Amino acid sequence: QVKLLESGGGSVQAGGSLRLSCATSGYTFTMVCMGWFRQAPGKEREGVADINVDGSGTLYADSVKGRFTISRDNAKKTVTLQMNNLKPEDTAMYYCAADFNRASCRGLDQGDFGHWGQGTQVTVSS
Repeated sequence: QVKLLESGGGSVQAGGSLRLSCATSGYTFTMVCMGWFRQAPGKEREGVADINVDGSGTLYADSVKGRFTISRDNAKKTVTLQMNNLKPEDTAMYYCAADFNRASCRGLDQGDFGHWGQGTQVTVSS
């Protein structure tokens, strides 16, 4: 059974940092593109970042470039999103997702990602 479990969300003030983690099981983690997405209230879900199977390739949404860093630990089967200099507009539910069809991520199209976690809430106050 495929499982993705996010953790690390919380409430911080603008300028602060959070580190999100996604623990996975039930599939061959080392063969799968992984991504982070987010959905703010009243808005569509959007791609934040993704990472290739060996970590050599990453892609970020323009809104988070230079502030967020995605990484993965293939031995632990986890993917992490380090979020620095958080802004109120980063407030959203953050989701971990897996693209079973690709080792090299194609982009931040949520349609490519067929498996999702339950999400973890990030709230940034001004």
